[in-house]
Amino acid sequence: MSLFSVPSMSIILERLPKIFPEGTENRNYLIREMAGKTIFVMFYAGAIEGEGRWIRPNQVVNMGDSQTAKTSEDERLQWIENSLKSKKKRFQPADAWYAENTREPIRDETLKNGLIPCRAVLKREGIPTTSSAPRYCLNKAFANLFDENLSGDELELAIDNWQKSYLNKAALSRIRLLKSGAAIASDAVTVTFPNGEMRILAPGPSSVIAKAVIESFALRFLKNPAVLWLSESGNKVVARDEVLATELGLVIEPSKALPDIILVDLGDDEDGTDMLVVFIEVVATDGPINRERKIVLTRLALEAGFSEKNLAFLTAFSDRSVAQFKKAITELAWGSYAWFASEPEHLIELRDNLPMKLSTR
Repeated sequence: MSLFSVPSMSIILERLPKIFPEGTENRNYLIREMAGKTIFVMFYAGAIEGEGRWIRPNQVVNMGDSQTAKTSEDERLQWIENSLKSKKKRFQPADAWYAENTREPIRDETLKNGLIPCRAVLKREGIPTTSSAPRYCLNKAFANLFDENLSGDELELAIDNWQKSYLNKAALSRIRLLKSGAAIASDAVTVTFPNGEMRILAPGPSSVIAKAVIESFALRFLKNPAVLWLSESGNKVVARDEVLATELGLVIEPSKALPDIILVDLGDDEDGTDMLVVFIEVVATDGPINRERKIVLTRLALEAGFSEKNLAFLTAFSDRSVAQFKKAITELAWGSYAWFASEPEHLIELRDNLPMKLSTR
């Protein structure tokens, strides 16, 4: 049985970010050089679904640039045989890609937490965990995406079809939401308030997140939402509901350190006991609700006569894979929430002084 042709490393590394766009879980594991080299070795070894060939992580470790230049079928078959020998008989080339102990991140990050959950790589069943037998191969449809004859619209269509067939619905939804956000970030952003009013925000990622907060978060997580305050960078006031603010006794002064958005959940109790004021920071670059920010906003609300039980604090991001969230997570205030425009049905709660048992006995 002849071996599959091997695409160039440049083609593999160029296409991985297109196959796994922003929003793909563990994307870093999927598009970095280690993933590209792992895929290259699978091609080199003929480890493609249906071919009856498999690789193990140390074959990636023991590949070197000098070997990749040997592309005849006989040379590849000889390498496969040699690379599967026991450690004592196996020869590691001087230009080996990785140190011997690098097989763990290849196995655990690139394969187990990256390519396998995306169904780009298949794992051979029935092999004991302690066995050194090879057990990984490329999904054939995924392998076809690296055909060097594919280009332009034909490549885009092939990638789109593969994503629809093999990525789960949650992953696809997350990717599409991020794509749609990126597409409108360069144009003025129209936001529809819960009461039907519309406002125009300046182009940019912050406006895209703010739109998602008002149109999606508010309707999903609040009973009877209203926009009390909406601003853009530079303290530009987009919307301020003075009538509602006066009724609530909340003084809105742009000169104060107000958040990007203030939502009010008017609730459904006539006495207003279930009313909630939600202070929201939109993070496209910086500025989450940290401990200090929460203290300032709490003081503002308490001065207006609110009780702390009627307050909530939210930091909104585009996606949990973005650098802004990874940077902010270490300083987000306890007793606040984090929400992502790309996964609108989910909410992270940083519980504070509210003990909860994970199991009951």
